[in-house]
Amino acid sequence: MRRALYVAAFDSQLKWCARIRDELEARGFSTEVIRPDSRSALSPQQITDAGFTDVPILTREELLTRAESADVLVCSLQGPTTQALLFDLDDRLAAAALPGPVVVTGWVGVIIEKITAGYLSRCGSDVVAVNAASDLVHFQHAAASLQLPADNLLLAGLPFLSAQPATPSDKPIRRLLFADQPTVPGTATEREFLYRGAIDYARAHPDREVLLKPRHRPDEDTFHRMRFHPEVLLGGMELPANFTIDYTPIADQLPQVDLLVTVSSTACLEALDHGLKVALVLDLGVHERYGNHVFLDSGLLRTWEQISADDLGTPDPEWLASYFFPRTRTSTEAIADRIEELLATGERPSTAVQSSAYFRSSAAYHRTRVEPAPKAATRKRRRGLRARDFFPPVLHRPLAAALRKVRPVVTWFTATGRRPLDATGSGPG
Repeated sequence: MRRALYVAAFDSQLKWCARIRDELEARGFSTEVIRPDSRSALSPQQITDAGFTDVPILTREELLTRAESADVLVCSLQGPTTQALLFDLDDRLAAAALPGPVVVTGWVGVIIEKITAGYLSRCGSDVVAVNAASDLVHFQHAAASLQLPADNLLLAGLPFLSAQPATPSDKPIRRLLFADQPTVPGTATEREFLYRGAIDYARAHPDREVLLKPRHRPDEDTFHRMRFHPEVLLGGMELPANFTIDYTPIADQLPQVDLLVTVSSTACLEALDHGLKVALVLDLGVHERYGNHVFLDSGLLRTWEQISADDLGTPDPEWLASYFFPRTRTSTEAIADRIEELLATGERPSTAVQSSAYFRSSAAYHRTRVEPAPKAATRKRRRGLRARDFFPPVLHRPLAAALRKVRPVVTWFTATGRRPLDATGSGPG
């Protein structure tokens, strides 16, 4: 039986693997899913929600050994980790003179940052699953500029999207779902502002239900770590009766939702696929750190004031067509078909990429970084105790901030030779 190995570290990555797993299992492949011993976080609930029972942790050497003997390797890790795995696997296969597995890489959602770097981290795989037509154009341009073969690029589309979104609903709004994101926006002030906007909306529309869906529970982790959880920021605040924090998966909630609001979550595309109204919060502005710059042409950017007044946008057809494009196969069917084609022919598109000047130089640099340094260079010098060692770690950052404020004043007194309460009564400035 042909064997497929899936590698994921976080819940969104595991869900992406699960969709490909379902298609390959239907074609007779066996399944093994693992996570690397580098940074990862998968709670039992997240594993269950993705349709798996166990995701064991393997060292890099164990992972490479499993991959070496697999027929298919589906890698859903972040870009730099994926690139390192591709380099190491290429070295192992070259030494053993083996063709190796068909390696599949991709993105779990809309690419909002590092689009070029993300492609180059994955360009050494046999199938690079591309989610949007605009992304494909960008990757092809990058490949041509660096003289990289581009026949491993496959415009498959996001696995959870259909080829054509449902007809937009004209139903009145009765339920709003705010799709929260773990790191967008990044500060407590910005996040509280967004949450207050949803709360104000609930108060302005007592006949409507407002659901706030956090990315994960307070005790869970994702690839992007949430620093300011809504349960913490809103704790102790008096909330309207029609406002609820709800952890039900978004896919399960969409059939009962009329309006989805978010900053830049991929969930907005899922909502459009269901024919729902969508608004992307504009109050914080448009900025790369919010990820909403990729939605600038969507026609869906709106302030909370406009959202509350039901002044909602209509998706721009050209922007929409980049994610919803004509096709006769689902995304996972397209990926599986390509896998089977490569297994049947023995072809590995990655071979041509790996022989390119760009890939060879990148791999050579990678090897210099992973090779152990001489003992003399790695020996750490013992240091004495510092003042911060006498305080608990939780106070280190506040103390450092306080010291930065005090240091200029201390420097001034030292330079002038004055005491803090000099007889002249003067001070710094």
